[in-house]
Amino acid sequence: MTATLIASLSSRRLHAGQAIGALAAFGAGLLLALMIAQNGALARATDPWLASWLAHGVGTLVAALLWGIAARVSTNRRRAAQAGAAGAMAVEASLATNPAEPASSRAKAMPSQLNRVPYWAWLGGLPGALTVVLAAFCLNSPLGMAGTLALLLLGQLLFGALCDGLGWFGLTRRRPQGLDLLAALLVMAGALLILLR
Repeated sequence: MTATLIASLSSRRLHAGQAIGALAAFGAGLLLALMIAQNGALARATDPWLASWLAHGVGTLVAALLWGIAARVSTNRRRAAQAGAAGAMAVEASLATNPAEPASSRAKAMPSQLNRVPYWAWLGGLPGALTVVLAAFCLNSPLGMAGTLALLLLGQLLFGALCDGLGWFGLTRRRPQGLDLLAALLVMAGALLILLR
């Protein structure tokens, strides 16, 4: 069975997009662990509710900043493409001298985009806030960092498999395969080993 599993895994080649996605997901996992450690320290010094509030307040500011940067880069690329190769340098120069960009093009698209958002998508901050509070609480319990992260990963994996299998939240239905079940069992076994040591 092990030889079959190794052969199956080695026969699958990652495309560049898959490799970038895998690295991004791994990086997000590292950032999640860092966030939990930071919020746990803040919760120890204050309380879990303040830690959650500050984490989401700072997250909102960073997200707004990144959103503004992404919109500006997108606008610059669109203007450069419209101006052509010869006019691209002139557009960049005008943007450098006049950084205030009219938001009319974004404002026109916004209402139609907002109409397409399902009602439950507006509640994404609720589980995020509760995750920060619960993780800060668990981190400062006998579970520690490793136990907290193991159970977080297990919860994410099982809920993700359920969402994939049932097509919840607008996801394409994806029936779990044998390797998915094996991965879930291995994560569960790993979590148990960490918790029962």
